[in-house]
Amino acid sequence: MILFPAIDLKDGKCVRLKLGDMAQATVYNEDPAAQALAFEGQGFSWLHVVDLNGAFEGQSVNGAAVEAILRATRNPVQLGGGIRTIEHIESWLAKGLARVILGTVAVRNPALVIEACKKFPGKVAVGIDAKGGKVAVEGWAEASSLGVIELAKKFEGAGVAAIIYTDIDRDGILTGINWDSTLALADAVSIPVIASGGLASLDDIRQLARAKKLEGAITGRALYDGRIDAGEALAILKAAA
Repeated sequence: MILFPAIDLKDGKCVRLKLGDMAQATVYNEDPAAQALAFEGQGFSWLHVVDLNGAFEGQSVNGAAVEAILRATRNPVQLGGGIRTIEHIESWLAKGLARVILGTVAVRNPALVIEACKKFPGKVAVGIDAKGGKVAVEGWAEASSLGVIELAKKFEGAGVAAIIYTDIDRDGILTGINWDSTLALADAVSIPVIASGGLASLDDIRQLARAKKLEGAITGRALYDGRIDAGEALAILKAAA
């Protein structure tokens, strides 16, 4: 069970959004590489990074910050936001990413995801961001007509390393993970699922420890605000392993 600390990048800085709104960004660290190193020092074993500007613009915007993070930490890093082509995937993996996260392109061009999984086995995750049960794209700015499970099932057997499922209605507001929807998704597919959006307290960590079917969860604002103690959270998950 993995607890992924999140670094969301906006204009080169480490921020957290509220409800996916770029206008509601809180800056937590102006040096994302230092933040990555701090997370490693706290005992985390993975890092989740999102290029927020890239997600909206459809291309990497915070590349320099991501590369600085890769130089700073020995932990494996997964990156999402604006990655839309095979060439882009290949370029990032060559720079040392452990895996890329494909979101908008998974909706627009599922065949590309399947191709990427074949070309880069174990290196491709799918990000499914949902609002009101429907998949959102383009940095959460647009809603699609696709249901979460409907999209996930398109990638069964393709070799997707994980699905990162985010409930946008809960992201950054510390109301707790949407366990019902997250566990329903994990039940519906064989692909490992990572919970994201709303993780608020050690109660969520304890629930995660009991949810053996999940690969893990992403923590952001609760960790930055000190609502979750890193050492205690990691100890709970280790004890449940």
